[in-house]
Amino acid sequence: MGKVPHSLRRRSVLCSLALAAMMTWSMAAQAQGTLQRVRSEGKITVGIHNGAPWGYLGQDGKVTGFSPDLVRAAFEPLGVNTVDFVVADFGALIPGLVAQRFDAVASGLYITSERCKSVAFSDPDLSLRDAIIVKAGNPRRIHSYADIAKSADISIGISRGSANVQNALSAGVPNSKIQLYANTETTIAALIGGRVDAISFSAPTVISILARPNITGLERAAPFQGYLRETGLEAAGYSAIAFRPTDTDLRDAYNKRLVEMKADATLAAIMKKYGFTEAETAPKLSQAEICAGGG
Repeated sequence: MGKVPHSLRRRSVLCSLALAAMMTWSMAAQAQGTLQRVRSEGKITVGIHNGAPWGYLGQDGKVTGFSPDLVRAAFEPLGVNTVDFVVADFGALIPGLVAQRFDAVASGLYITSERCKSVAFSDPDLSLRDAIIVKAGNPRRIHSYADIAKSADISIGISRGSANVQNALSAGVPNSKIQLYANTETTIAALIGGRVDAISFSAPTVISILARPNITGLERAAPFQGYLRETGLEAAGYSAIAFRPTDTDLRDAYNKRLVEMKADATLAAIMKKYGFTEAETAPKLSQAEICAGGG
Protein backbone atom coordinates (compact mmCIF):
# COMPACT_ATOMS: atom_id res chain seq x y z
CA MET A 1 0.00 0.00 0.00
CA GLY A 2 1.14 3.55 -0.66
CA LYS A 3 1.81 6.09 2.05
CA VAL A 4 -1.06 8.27 3.29
CA PRO A 5 -0.48 11.84 2.16
CA HIS A 6 0.65 14.20 4.92
CA SER A 7 -2.35 16.48 4.36
CA LEU A 8 -4.77 13.58 4.90
CA ARG A 9 -2.95 12.46 8.06
CA ARG A 10 -3.10 16.03 9.38
CA ARG A 11 -6.82 16.28 8.60
CA SER A 12 -7.45 12.94 10.34
CA VAL A 13 -5.61 14.12 13.46
CA LEU A 14 -7.59 17.39 13.51
CA CYS A 15 -10.88 15.51 13.16
CA SER A 16 -9.91 13.19 16.01
CA LEU A 17 -9.00 16.15 18.21
CA ALA A 18 -12.29 17.89 17.37
CA LEU A 19 -14.27 14.73 18.15
CA ALA A 20 -12.44 14.30 21.44
CA ALA A 21 -13.16 17.93 22.33
CA MET A 22 -16.86 17.50 21.55
CA MET A 23 -17.04 14.34 23.68
CA THR A 24 -15.27 16.09 26.54
CA TRP A 25 -17.68 19.04 26.30
CA SER A 26 -20.68 16.69 26.20
CA MET A 27 -19.47 14.74 29.24
CA ALA A 28 -18.83 17.98 31.12
CA ALA A 29 -22.29 19.28 30.25
CA GLN A 30 -23.87 16.07 31.49
CA ALA A 31 -21.81 16.16 34.69
CA GLN A 32 -22.69 19.81 35.30
CA GLY A 33 -25.28 20.14 38.03
CA THR A 34 -28.58 21.93 37.46
CA LEU A 35 -27.54 24.75 39.78
CA GLN A 36 -24.38 25.33 37.74
CA ARG A 37 -26.34 25.29 34.50
CA VAL A 38 -29.03 27.62 35.81
CA ARG A 39 -26.44 30.10 37.07
CA SER A 40 -24.30 29.95 33.93
CA GLU A 41 -27.30 30.36 31.62
CA GLY A 42 -29.02 32.88 33.89
CA LYS A 43 -32.29 31.03 33.30
CA ILE A 44 -34.50 28.54 35.13
CA THR A 45 -37.62 26.75 33.87
CA VAL A 46 -40.48 26.42 36.36
CA GLY A 47 -43.77 24.51 36.21
CA ILE A 48 -47.05 26.13 37.33
CA HIS A 49 -50.71 25.11 37.03
CA ASN A 50 -52.28 28.47 36.08
CA GLY A 51 -54.25 28.84 39.30
CA ALA A 52 -54.57 31.97 41.44
CA PRO A 53 -53.06 33.02 43.73
CA TRP A 54 -50.23 30.54 43.14
CA GLY A 55 -49.08 31.07 39.56
CA TYR A 56 -51.26 32.18 36.67
CA LEU A 57 -51.46 34.22 33.49
CA GLY A 58 -52.55 37.78 34.19
CA GLN A 59 -54.75 39.85 31.91
CA ASP A 60 -51.60 41.16 30.23
CA GLY A 61 -50.56 37.59 29.38
CA LYS A 62 -47.64 37.66 31.81
CA VAL A 63 -47.19 35.09 34.56
CA THR A 64 -47.93 36.45 38.01
CA GLY A 65 -48.81 35.08 41.45
CA PHE A 66 -47.29 34.28 44.82
CA SER A 67 -45.02 31.45 43.68
CA PRO A 68 -43.63 33.17 40.55
CA ASP A 69 -42.85 36.31 42.56
CA LEU A 70 -41.16 34.17 45.20
CA VAL A 71 -39.03 32.32 42.64
CA ARG A 72 -38.00 35.53 40.87
CA ALA A 73 -37.02 37.18 44.18
CA ALA A 74 -35.08 34.09 45.25
CA PHE A 75 -33.05 33.50 42.10
CA GLU A 76 -32.38 37.03 40.84
CA PRO A 77 -29.55 37.64 43.37
CA LEU A 78 -27.99 34.40 42.12
CA GLY A 79 -27.70 35.86 38.64
CA VAL A 80 -30.80 34.12 37.29
CA ASN A 81 -32.70 36.92 35.54
CA THR A 82 -34.92 34.81 33.28
CA VAL A 83 -37.64 32.51 34.62
CA ASP A 84 -39.48 30.54 31.94
CA PHE A 85 -42.85 29.29 33.20
CA VAL A 86 -44.48 26.17 31.77
CA VAL A 87 -48.22 25.73 32.42
CA ALA A 88 -49.42 22.18 33.12
CA ASP A 89 -52.37 20.50 34.85
CA PHE A 90 -51.76 20.30 38.57
CA GLY A 91 -51.56 16.50 38.54
CA ALA A 92 -48.94 16.64 35.78
CA LEU A 93 -46.51 18.93 37.59
CA ILE A 94 -44.48 16.33 39.48
CA PRO A 95 -44.35 13.91 36.51
CA GLY A 96 -43.21 16.83 34.37
CA LEU A 97 -40.49 17.72 36.87
CA VAL A 98 -39.24 14.13 37.00
CA ALA A 99 -39.28 14.02 33.18
CA GLN A 100 -37.12 17.19 33.16
CA ARG A 101 -39.70 19.38 31.44
CA PHE A 102 -38.79 22.00 34.04
CA ASP A 103 -36.20 22.55 36.78
CA ALA A 104 -38.66 23.22 39.60
CA VAL A 105 -42.36 23.33 40.43
CA ALA A 106 -43.68 26.53 42.05
CA SER A 107 -47.44 26.20 42.27
CA GLY A 108 -48.61 25.98 45.88
CA LEU A 109 -47.46 22.37 46.08
CA TYR A 110 -47.92 20.92 49.57
CA ILE A 111 -45.18 18.90 51.24
CA THR A 112 -46.52 15.39 51.84
CA SER A 113 -44.74 12.18 52.84
CA GLU A 114 -45.81 10.58 49.55
CA ARG A 115 -44.52 13.44 47.41
CA CYS A 116 -41.29 13.47 49.42
CA LYS A 117 -40.51 10.11 47.80
CA SER A 118 -40.53 11.71 44.33
CA VAL A 119 -39.16 15.23 44.77
CA ALA A 120 -36.79 17.28 46.90
CA PHE A 121 -38.89 19.97 48.58
CA SER A 122 -37.63 23.30 49.78
CA ASP A 123 -38.43 24.39 53.30
CA PRO A 124 -42.04 25.64 53.61
CA ASP A 125 -43.07 29.13 52.56
CA LEU A 126 -46.70 29.08 53.84
CA SER A 127 -48.94 27.20 56.28
CA LEU A 128 -52.43 26.56 54.87
CA ARG A 129 -55.66 24.84 55.89
CA ASP A 130 -58.51 23.38 53.81
CA ALA A 131 -61.65 25.36 53.01
CA ILE A 132 -64.66 24.63 50.81
CA ILE A 133 -66.89 26.54 48.43
CA VAL A 134 -70.62 25.77 48.24
CA LYS A 135 -73.68 27.22 46.55
CA ALA A 136 -74.91 30.49 48.12
CA GLY A 137 -76.75 29.85 51.37
CA ASN A 138 -74.93 26.51 51.81
CA PRO A 139 -78.12 24.52 51.11
CA ARG A 140 -76.56 21.19 52.17
CA ARG A 141 -75.30 22.69 55.46
CA ILE A 142 -71.76 21.43 54.96
CA HIS A 143 -69.36 22.57 57.68
CA SER A 144 -66.84 19.74 57.82
CA TYR A 145 -65.48 16.75 55.99
CA ALA A 146 -67.36 14.73 58.60
CA ASP A 147 -70.66 16.17 57.30
CA ILE A 148 -69.83 14.87 53.84
CA ALA A 149 -68.74 11.49 55.16
CA LYS A 150 -71.93 10.84 57.13
CA SER A 151 -74.35 12.07 54.45
CA ALA A 152 -75.87 9.56 52.06
CA ASP A 153 -75.72 11.77 48.96
CA ILE A 154 -73.34 14.72 49.39
CA SER A 155 -70.34 14.73 47.04
CA ILE A 156 -67.26 16.93 46.87
CA GLY A 157 -65.02 17.96 43.99
CA ILE A 158 -61.25 18.28 44.41
CA SER A 159 -58.45 19.01 41.96
CA ARG A 160 -56.57 15.85 41.07
CA GLY A 161 -53.21 15.57 42.84
CA SER A 162 -53.96 18.12 45.58
CA ALA A 163 -53.29 17.41 49.27
CA ASN A 164 -56.99 18.07 49.95
CA VAL A 165 -57.78 14.66 48.46
CA GLN A 166 -55.81 12.84 51.16
CA ASN A 167 -57.18 15.14 53.88
CA ALA A 168 -60.76 14.30 52.85
CA LEU A 169 -60.00 10.57 52.75
CA SER A 170 -58.27 10.72 56.13
CA ALA A 171 -61.34 12.47 57.57
CA GLY A 172 -63.47 9.52 56.50
CA VAL A 173 -64.90 10.74 53.19
CA PRO A 174 -65.15 7.63 50.97
CA ASN A 175 -63.70 7.59 47.46
CA SER A 176 -67.21 7.26 46.05
CA LYS A 177 -68.08 10.77 47.32
CA ILE A 178 -64.96 12.42 45.89
CA GLN A 179 -64.93 13.59 42.27
CA LEU A 180 -61.47 14.43 40.92
CA TYR A 181 -60.92 17.16 38.31
CA ALA A 182 -57.93 18.19 36.21
CA ASN A 183 -57.51 21.72 37.55
CA THR A 184 -59.08 24.61 39.46
CA GLU A 185 -61.30 25.74 36.60
CA THR A 186 -62.90 22.35 35.94
CA THR A 187 -63.41 21.87 39.68
CA ILE A 188 -65.28 25.19 39.93
CA ALA A 189 -67.32 24.29 36.85
CA ALA A 190 -68.41 21.05 38.51
CA LEU A 191 -69.93 22.94 41.44
CA ILE A 192 -71.59 25.55 39.24
CA GLY A 193 -72.97 22.79 37.04
CA GLY A 194 -74.40 20.91 40.02
CA ARG A 195 -72.24 17.83 39.56
CA VAL A 196 -70.94 18.13 43.15
CA ASP A 197 -72.24 19.85 46.31
CA ALA A 198 -68.95 21.41 47.41
CA ILE A 199 -65.39 21.89 46.21
CA SER A 200 -62.26 21.89 48.36
CA PHE A 201 -59.11 24.02 48.06
CA SER A 202 -56.70 25.71 50.41
CA ALA A 203 -58.21 28.70 52.21
CA PRO A 204 -56.26 31.31 50.18
CA THR A 205 -57.32 29.70 46.91
CA VAL A 206 -60.95 29.84 48.03
CA ILE A 207 -60.59 33.53 48.84
CA SER A 208 -59.02 34.17 45.44
CA ILE A 209 -61.74 32.28 43.57
CA LEU A 210 -64.59 34.10 45.28
CA ALA A 211 -62.94 37.45 44.56
CA ARG A 212 -63.29 36.92 40.82
CA PRO A 213 -65.85 39.27 39.28
CA ASN A 214 -67.37 36.49 37.17
CA ILE A 215 -68.02 34.19 40.15
CA THR A 216 -71.55 34.59 41.52
CA GLY A 217 -73.93 32.42 43.50
CA LEU A 218 -71.14 30.75 45.48
CA GLU A 219 -69.77 31.27 48.98
CA ARG A 220 -67.23 29.94 51.41
CA ALA A 221 -68.67 27.53 53.97
CA ALA A 222 -67.99 29.00 57.40
CA PRO A 223 -67.12 27.64 59.78
CA PHE A 224 -65.42 24.63 58.21
CA GLN A 225 -63.44 21.92 59.95
CA GLY A 226 -60.98 19.94 57.92
CA TYR A 227 -59.19 16.75 58.88
CA LEU A 228 -58.43 16.56 62.59
CA ARG A 229 -55.20 14.75 63.39
CA GLU A 230 -54.88 12.39 66.34
CA THR A 231 -53.40 15.31 68.27
CA GLY A 232 -56.73 17.11 67.92
CA LEU A 233 -55.18 19.80 65.72
CA GLU A 234 -56.57 20.51 62.28
CA ALA A 235 -54.31 19.40 59.47
CA ALA A 236 -52.40 22.18 57.79
CA GLY A 237 -50.60 22.00 54.50
CA TYR A 238 -47.16 23.49 54.06
CA SER A 239 -46.49 24.81 50.57
CA ALA A 240 -43.01 24.73 49.08
CA ILE A 241 -41.01 24.67 45.87
CA ALA A 242 -40.25 21.19 44.49
CA PHE A 243 -36.99 20.15 42.85
CA ARG A 244 -35.71 16.85 41.48
CA PRO A 245 -34.07 14.60 44.12
CA THR A 246 -30.79 14.87 42.18
CA ASP A 247 -30.87 18.67 42.42
CA THR A 248 -30.38 19.16 46.15
CA ASP A 249 -27.70 21.77 45.41
CA LEU A 250 -30.31 23.87 43.59
CA ARG A 251 -32.79 23.27 46.42
CA ASP A 252 -30.21 24.23 49.06
CA ALA A 253 -29.34 27.45 47.24
CA TYR A 254 -33.05 28.32 47.16
CA ASN A 255 -33.43 27.46 50.87
CA LYS A 256 -30.60 29.82 51.75
CA ARG A 257 -32.36 32.60 49.88
CA LEU A 258 -35.68 31.71 51.55
CA VAL A 259 -34.12 32.26 54.98
CA GLU A 260 -32.89 35.66 53.81
CA MET A 261 -36.29 36.60 52.36
CA LYS A 262 -38.02 35.69 55.61
CA ALA A 263 -35.55 37.83 57.56
CA ASP A 264 -35.69 40.92 55.34
CA ALA A 265 -39.52 40.84 54.97
CA THR A 266 -39.40 40.09 51.23
CA LEU A 267 -41.58 37.03 51.80
CA ALA A 268 -43.99 39.00 54.01
CA ALA A 269 -44.42 41.61 51.28
CA ILE A 270 -45.18 38.96 48.64
CA MET A 271 -47.66 37.31 51.02
CA LYS A 272 -49.47 40.59 51.58
CA LYS A 273 -49.58 41.34 47.85
CA TYR A 274 -51.57 38.16 47.23
CA GLY A 275 -53.88 38.33 50.25
CA PHE A 276 -52.03 36.05 52.66
CA THR A 277 -51.99 37.05 56.32
CA GLU A 278 -49.79 36.36 59.32
CA ALA A 279 -51.98 33.32 59.97
CA GLU A 280 -50.41 31.73 56.90
CA THR A 281 -46.83 32.28 58.13
CA ALA A 282 -44.84 29.07 57.78
CA PRO A 283 -43.66 27.46 61.03
CA LYS A 284 -40.00 26.97 61.83
CA LEU A 285 -39.99 23.46 60.41
CA SER A 286 -37.66 22.08 57.78
CA GLN A 287 -38.85 20.09 54.80
CA ALA A 288 -37.10 17.05 56.33
CA GLU A 289 -39.16 17.35 59.52
CA ILE A 290 -42.41 17.72 57.57
CA CYS A 291 -41.52 14.82 55.24
CA ALA A 292 -40.94 12.70 58.34
CA GLY A 293 -44.43 13.50 59.61
CA GLY A 294 -43.69 16.53 61.75
CA GLY A 295 -46.01 19.53 61.96
